[in-house]
Amino acid sequence: MEQRRADKIAQTLEEAIFGGTYADGTRLDEVRLAREFDVSRTPLREAIQRLALSGLVELIPRRGAFVRQPGLAELMDMFEVMAELEAVCARLAALRISDAALLELRDANEKCQAAVEARRADAYYFENERFHKTIYRESGNGFLEEETLRLHRRLKPFRRQQLRFRGRLPQSMAEHEAIVAALEAGDAALAASRLRDHVAVQGEKFHDLRMSLAKAAE
Repeated sequence: MEQRRADKIAQTLEEAIFGGTYADGTRLDEVRLAREFDVSRTPLREAIQRLALSGLVELIPRRGAFVRQPGLAELMDMFEVMAELEAVCARLAALRISDAALLELRDANEKCQAAVEARRADAYYFENERFHKTIYRESGNGFLEEETLRLHRRLKPFRRQQLRFRGRLPQSMAEHEAIVAALEAGDAALAASRLRDHVAVQGEKFHDLRMSLAKAAE
């Protein structure tokens, strides 16, 4: 229960940060937020810790938690590196992936498709994470998997937000299917290219979303 509350609080705070409710440098008042969410300090602190892991919040000893709004240039740099890391994972996975893992990817895609039809972006993202993490694992390189997961965690809230861009869910779904087809064919170069493009588009869509939110705020 506490875990689910922390998840919901973290997501609500993410939305508020992206929407401009909390400007860069704003201190998050735990007492006020605990009252606002009608929870104890424990799930609230867990939520703030998650935001800190993704870089949306900076924890300063003896001062508290402060909103950190990464600049677009910094985010685009991170998405560029993410695209290259995932491309390497896909290239290696195309040569090493197991039949069981291919079935897992197909299952994730089926659930993603159901989420697309239901227009449930959050449900889509849950299965989307499973899809990507399976490819990281199937690269067969533990160090690469860990480094890719590290950046994945950093970009998680931004990747989830870009799914709300109009038309992005079915587009992402089509990209997933193309990636699986390349992996099934054992085509390392094609799998790398398709996954690289898939992540690069996420960065572009998030950039577009941030710009539209900024204009709306004006």
